[in-house]
Amino acid sequence: MAEAQLQAFLDKVNQLNAFVARSEADPELREALRCCSHHHEVVSLARQQGFEIGRRWGETELTCGGDANLLGGSCPPEGEERIETLMTAPGFRLERIHSCGASSPKDFWYDQPEQEWVTLLHGSAQIRFADEPVPIELNRGDSLMISAHRRHRLERTDLHPGTIWLALFWSQP
Repeated sequence: MAEAQLQAFLDKVNQLNAFVARSEADPELREALRCCSHHHEVVSLARQQGFEIGRRWGETELTCGGDANLLGGSCPPEGEERIETLMTAPGFRLERIHSCGASSPKDFWYDQPEQEWVTLLHGSAQIRFADEPVPIELNRGDSLMISAHRRHRLERTDLHPGTIWLALFWSQP
């Protein structure tokens, strides 16, 4: 581990410890923390208290290139996604999707006629399939195959700097 990585790690540990100490001393904050149901709610609550604990181990700031870089570009507004078609051909489409705290509308399920393969380039997300009781957690580098007409929904993506996906869609011959 390089010295800069060690310092970033130690800073996050210090931020976490300070957040825990504050939550131990403040019953309202402790209750709010107890009511969090996933990582992003904890990160948001900590941020409201002035602590930055959201970056995962090894995750770097998105400062790369510009819009032509797969990891570049500005984060869309909270709750939204920005979709860019990178390549298209008959029966085939490749998209770059940048999500910021996005989720499917309540009771909405995708039911698309195409096959879909997604991979996360940055951040994390949860996808739920209608035929499975527990959502699938995806992190940077993970991929997922979604069969045509398999009902699914986006449960959540990371807040700023967001989640960046590559999504490949194709039709079966």
